[in-house]
Amino acid sequence: MMNKLYSIALTAGLLGLLACNNSDGPTDTPTSGNINISVDETFRPIIESQVNTFEGIYTRADIDDTYKPEGQVVEDLLTDSTRVAILSRELTPEERAVFDKQKRIPRSTKIAIDAVALIVNKENSDSLLTVEELKRIFSGQAKTWKDLDESSELGDITVVFDNNNSSTARYVRDSLTTNQKLPENSFAAESHEALIDYVTENKNAIGVLGVNWISDRDDTTAVGFMNKVRVVGVSEYADPISEDEYYQPYQAYIAQQVYPLRRNLYIISTEGRSGLGTGFAAYVASDKGQRIILKSGLVPATMPVRVIGLGNQ
Repeated sequence: MMNKLYSIALTAGLLGLLACNNSDGPTDTPTSGNINISVDETFRPIIESQVNTFEGIYTRADIDDTYKPEGQVVEDLLTDSTRVAILSRELTPEERAVFDKQKRIPRSTKIAIDAVALIVNKENSDSLLTVEELKRIFSGQAKTWKDLDESSELGDITVVFDNNNSSTARYVRDSLTTNQKLPENSFAAESHEALIDYVTENKNAIGVLGVNWISDRDDTTAVGFMNKVRVVGVSEYADPISEDEYYQPYQAYIAQQVYPLRRNLYIISTEGRSGLGTGFAAYVASDKGQRIILKSGLVPATMPVRVIGLGNQ
């Protein structure tokens, strides 16, 4: 009898030990547990809204969302510091090769169409620019506002980014300067709030930021920002016939692909199982998550946008 009791106790002890060892592995599910996600800081307003809503629905889920420049987000993903990243680009072949060596498979989900917005001081009347003029500004060929408009009474152009390593700075280098260095008259304000404040206080400045910082008309912070600055209308035509050929980064114009400075937004996950990161990505791509994107002023990736007449800008 004692031997039998000993055997039962030993078996129970071994099972308990195995359970303790297994607890070292991931314990999260698609709707519960804890994970950290690394997010391009350009998209903080929209992703904070997504995380707060997700955690409100799934109360056992805890998502630690950290916001960083794009380069640091990619580094987090490559070094396995995070299983989920949110970026305005897909991985490069070189980055995918790193994952191949690590035997990890990154999965990318397109969640929105975003845009890069340009803002100028309220006193600046040059709020209509062509893509060609932007190329001259960001390549350093146009150094003063008079270089663009001889009648301008403004002085030297100052270009302001949120961060030297940000996705907006990378977008400008890739799309508007053909990978040249940014001009000497540009600098990083280190935050979107500081960028908007600088443009507000300096009439010669032009700021570059993600449109979701100024696009949500129901967000008092975004509305406050909009009241401080002027949003630039951009034309893809070298010699526009009228002001009607310039477009601001309104949701309808992004959806119609007439606003030129567009880019996509992705969730990239390296989870090899159905964990909380997978559940969050599925939620953002679902009808509820896409409605949050629609409300924010971006263009949802998986649901139609109803485009209505906006009248004159």
